[in-house]
Amino acid sequence: MTDAETASTVKNVTVLGTGVLGSQIAYATAYAGFHVTAYDIDDAALEAAKGRFEALARTYEAEVEGAAGGKATAALERISSSSDLAQAVADADLVIEAVPENLEIKRSTWQKVGAAAPERAIFATNSSTLLPSDFKDATGRPARFLALHFANHIWVQNTAEVMGTADTDPEVYATVVQFARDINMEPIEVKKEQPGYVLNSLLVPLLNAASALWVNGVADVETIDKTWRLGTGAPMGPFQIFDVIGMVTPYNIAKASDDPTQRRFAEILKTDFIDKGRLGVASGEGFYRYGG
Repeated sequence: MTDAETASTVKNVTVLGTGVLGSQIAYATAYAGFHVTAYDIDDAALEAAKGRFEALARTYEAEVEGAAGGKATAALERISSSSDLAQAVADADLVIEAVPENLEIKRSTWQKVGAAAPERAIFATNSSTLLPSDFKDATGRPARFLALHFANHIWVQNTAEVMGTADTDPEVYATVVQFARDINMEPIEVKKEQPGYVLNSLLVPLLNAASALWVNGVADVETIDKTWRLGTGAPMGPFQIFDVIGMVTPYNIAKASDDPTQRRFAEILKTDFIDKGRLGVASGEGFYRYGG
């Protein structure tokens, strides 16, 4: 199968879930010229998504080369929305799922999608902690199911990790790799299932080590970040990365950890950050302050 043949098989894309990353996936796909249907559970969620899409258009205009002059806003016209799941997937060539990181929610969602989507549709999960094999059978078509995992701020951190299961059809895998290229992502081909894919397998140990140094009083946030930046040449330290990710995901991961230090870190994130609205870059304050 050639790249041209591969690319032509995906025209209509449905994104399930319009949270922070789901909205970025939907907008980036529309920006690349695809028609996108954004699905969420109710009209209130879709109204919030509309605001996210408009904010992303402004961000692209300011930060993405070539996006000014109407290209960024034109992408908004290629996004439609629906709170009817069957309707949202009725004409999909590719369905990308970015619903909450809960196994039962994902299984239930994919059972409904599998019953409603056309036979040609490819199914991809953006799950960051669950393996696709954990719920591939719920789709009813495991040969057409795999993981397609994006990083936050995908217009800058433009990786798309493609990870199949033992059942994934190689042509389906190749189609998704090409789709990643078509939406201006750099496909990261993961050869076998791996919790955390490549990126988080490298990133999470760094973040865990940084949080342990801080919780145990070894060094303060600024010192830890400065040490990492100076010692490696990285543009950001681990606590700056926490601010980009936001506090909710690190909290959920740390809370579920068997490590008592990580559970203590989760408690601090909850009481000193999440409960006080210090969610990171998105809220204007996390470990650091932004704007103003």
